[in-house]
Amino acid sequence: MAFNLQDYETVESRLEKWWKDYPDGRITTRLEEATPTRYIVSAQLFKTEADPQPCATGLASENVSDRGVNSTSALENAETSAIGRALANAGYAAKGKRASREEMNKVASYSPPGTRARAVEDVLRASFAEDKPAVWSVGEAIEAIPVDPKAQECKHGPMILKEGVAKTGRDFYGYVCSAAKPDQCDAKWAKKTAAGSWFFPSDVEVSE
Repeated sequence: MAFNLQDYETVESRLEKWWKDYPDGRITTRLEEATPTRYIVSAQLFKTEADPQPCATGLASENVSDRGVNSTSALENAETSAIGRALANAGYAAKGKRASREEMNKVASYSPPGTRARAVEDVLRASFAEDKPAVWSVGEAIEAIPVDPKAQECKHGPMILKEGVAKTGRDFYGYVCSAAKPDQCDAKWAKKTAAGSWFFPSDVEVSE
């Protein structure tokens, strides 16, 4: 589920194509909502100055944050995203890459690489970037991740994988310590989602 910002166009590159096709066109933006915590901006594209109706529109919102670029430029980012979405609606977006690079950049990754939580984020980000974004449940997202649960370690080194069916008929999947019994660390057992995928609780913990 590789993700690369370079695969997505910037709004600026879409604008260059627009102005090349419609040098007499115009782009207008309007602030639809402004609160201490959020801005909503709409954008309209006109192929000529005389057009009474826009050929495409776009809408975007940005939340004001206490740090990062949206602590000072949330309004500007909302306007840029609105223009980018209007251009995408007008056909200025590669197939499967409807979101602009600016939009994908703000879908931040909060989890460490290699963790289950990071994999879920990557699946959801990929869904967001599609022409027709899907609505994912947590179970569906986890099931879509093409990776096995991360191998576990303890103070004695790599742990031993144990999986199968218990006498009770329930499946099990986990890792046990490789040390002799008196010195063994606690085993680490995975949990199964409703979708049938295994995960370790520690993999979905997100540190602030």
